[in-house]
Amino acid sequence: MNPIQEVLDHVEAGVVQELMRFLDSLSAPGRRAVARQLPAHLAERLRSGVVERRGVQSLAPGYRLAGAACLSGAEQVAKWLDRRELRWVSEPEADAARISLLLRSRPEEWRADLAVRLVRRLRPPARAQRQRLQPPAGWDLAAALVEETSIEPPDNDAFVAGWVQRLAERRYTSASSALLAEDRLLDYMLPRLFSAAGVAERLSSWNYRWPDGSSLIQDVVALARAGRVSRELLLDGCMGRFLAGGDGSGEFVTLRRALRPEVAEIPVADCVNLLPSASSSVLRLVLEELGRADRAGALDDELFAEAVQALTHRREKKNIAAGVKWMADAPPPRGAVALAALAPVFDVDTPALRERAVRLAVRLAPHAAPPSRELIREAANRLPTQLRERVAAAYGAADPAGTEAEAAPTPMATPLPALPPPITSVDGLADELGRLRWPNDPAQFERILAALVELTHGDRTGVVAALQPWWRETWRHPFDARAAIYGDGAVKEEYRSLLRRCVLAVVSPADGRELSALLNHQGRTTGAPALGNLAKRRFREIISLFERDRTIPVLLATPTEPTGHVAAETLLARLERLGDTEPLEADFLQALLRLPRSLDPALSIRAEKLLSDAGRRTAAWLRDGGLPDPEVTWEFETINLEGGRGTARVGHARLTPPAGVPQQLATLCAVSPDAFSPREMAWWPPILPSHREVVAAHVLEFLPLFADDTNGQVEVVQALVHGDGPVGAATASTIVIGMGNRLPMQWAAAANAFITLAACRELPTADLGRAVADRIITEQVKLSRIAGMLAEIVAAGAHVEVWAVLAEALPRLLPDTGNKARAGLGELLKVARRAATRAGARGDIPGLSQLAAREGKSLLLHEARHLHEVISS
Repeated sequence: MNPIQEVLDHVEAGVVQELMRFLDSLSAPGRRAVARQLPAHLAERLRSGVVERRGVQSLAPGYRLAGAACLSGAEQVAKWLDRRELRWVSEPEADAARISLLLRSRPEEWRADLAVRLVRRLRPPARAQRQRLQPPAGWDLAAALVEETSIEPPDNDAFVAGWVQRLAERRYTSASSALLAEDRLLDYMLPRLFSAAGVAERLSSWNYRWPDGSSLIQDVVALARAGRVSRELLLDGCMGRFLAGGDGSGEFVTLRRALRPEVAEIPVADCVNLLPSASSSVLRLVLEELGRADRAGALDDELFAEAVQALTHRREKKNIAAGVKWMADAPPPRGAVALAALAPVFDVDTPALRERAVRLAVRLAPHAAPPSRELIREAANRLPTQLRERVAAAYGAADPAGTEAEAAPTPMATPLPALPPPITSVDGLADELGRLRWPNDPAQFERILAALVELTHGDRTGVVAALQPWWRETWRHPFDARAAIYGDGAVKEEYRSLLRRCVLAVVSPADGRELSALLNHQGRTTGAPALGNLAKRRFREIISLFERDRTIPVLLATPTEPTGHVAAETLLARLERLGDTEPLEADFLQALLRLPRSLDPALSIRAEKLLSDAGRRTAAWLRDGGLPDPEVTWEFETINLEGGRGTARVGHARLTPPAGVPQQLATLCAVSPDAFSPREMAWWPPILPSHREVVAAHVLEFLPLFADDTNGQVEVVQALVHGDGPVGAATASTIVIGMGNRLPMQWAAAANAFITLAACRELPTADLGRAVADRIITEQVKLSRIAGMLAEIVAAGAHVEVWAVLAEALPRLLPDTGNKARAGLGELLKVARRAATRAGARGDIPGLSQLAAREGKSLLLHEARHLHEVISS
């Protein structure tokens, strides 16, 4: 029989023992024949479909045996065994034993070369394998060959991770403490254990304890005691792992603690270096060892001071308290060496901890050096009056100059990204279509539309040729309109589908007309009037233009600024380029709405010279100053709060269109919920870039429903404030809702909107204050999130504005006499106190003095008293 056919029959039958016997008996010419045809056979199986691919995976052991036995070079065999389809087998240890047995006839040098290549090819397992804690695919064979040939394996973290896991599995089945000592890879792997990535989750199994109390970690410790492995290697390896950071410190903590290092074996400088950033488990170990070193006199004053300061600068209150206690337990002269470490404790929001730090500072005052005394004096400026006076009695009063008010930064507006240059070639157009981003970027779509219109007008044949590949990849062939509507990736009334239809109308107008007719017949291209409908009308009229085999030289409404604005001079130049040709109506209307608010009336004279009706309408628009601002009013409804906590009034912004404007403009200036997805809100700011409050009113209809969504809705708030026009209660409400989002990227966008308006001196602070109170009272945003966000904004330099906002909001948020305060109000008062201190604010907040007069030591009452002192002094 043909050797390749017999091998394939054995592979297909799945009887590996018979296959091994046949492969072992093959002659050299037979092996070469199999080697020539085996890859082609596997490729054919893979091309035959999904079911067949699954079959190949089930037959992987046979294919692996055949390739290992018949392929000649070590690199060929390594590549074959590492193929994605053959890499994973259900019984890897048995597979490794079979292949290594079959390879015994090869020269040892060849097998050593193969072992090295297999080790180097190992890669970290995929997530599913990591969750099952499996060794990397191919590890067992690589390890078997390494052991058989007695070579030193090359460095590979995946090989180390596989060794850790396989050893734990063998220890589990044998329960023999001698297993580790007899492991032939131990001397190579143990030193690498402390630097390899990916061993952390596997090393946890080394701490599994048997009834006799032993474990693999205990086995390592026992080998160190017996001198089989180096104790110094283990201690230094653990410390090196801690210093390197990253994952997997927990089991190394267990190992180092089990080794019980002597004081002389404790690297005190390294331990102190770990304190600022170590994980909690490492920190506990390091503090234990530093404590023993300190009691033995091995920690000098300089390192003691550095260690205490590292603890008091950490965020965790328990570690700050540990640092203060360490100082308090030391003799006063030694404690005073670390006196500077108390300065950051004066800022913590735990009154008891802060008061303890003040008491300790006063006790250490007689032993304090001049630099430390000055630092404590300056830090005391941030304390409440009573504590500040106690520090001043021991250290002297500090000069208030150089405090927060002077050190505060200035808020800086972050500009929108600049527009990329226009697309000027058909190749550039095809490339940009192939790089469409998700979610949709309106600026990118505008750029593509402008190029599609202009380039098609100049050379439709060239555009069609360049876009053919994209068109064929996007639409099924032969084209079927019904399949396009109902199939996978169905046409929808959204911007990406509309852009695809624009390209279809250019490349294949007949197919475009068929699709549009079917959509129109089904009513799929209409929708309730809304702000975003104007942009979609532009797309549809461009589609219709191309489907009628017509073109125009230029679109009028393509933005010239990142905000969506179109420069008036640019619009006139585009109209002049059209000559007596009338523009597309929706495109023309959008261009007018994108003109800046400040218009030069002299430009109307230039517009009057245009030959088209659009020119005359533009001249009138320029003379009249554009679209008047709609009137913004509020409509309220009463809602029931959750848990029977009463009722609250929820406001909705409503717009009254300016008198005398055409109906299509009046539609844009009226808010009514419609069928359009709120995920399209990113398109709205550039539709009316000179009317921010109008856009905000539209956004406000949807944003509360998606306050914690992950699709980037809050970024529309950041975009709209960069426009022009009035800002008021609607804009303020959108910012507050955005600030309450649970995702950092989202609330950062809202914070950016706040800071941008503050930097431009346009922030509606009174409206924002009322919005903060309204949204917290109605439980539409969480107070804790608002407090955290306002703290970030204060740090960015907008302290004056934050104070103005909170001065408006706090009277409605403070509890009435005898009532319980809202959770998190203490944090908000802390933000208010910091903002008021930096702003040098003075005045009165209704209800604050009554709250400050309550008895208690909570954060709320402490911050109420402190804020009252700041604004009353």
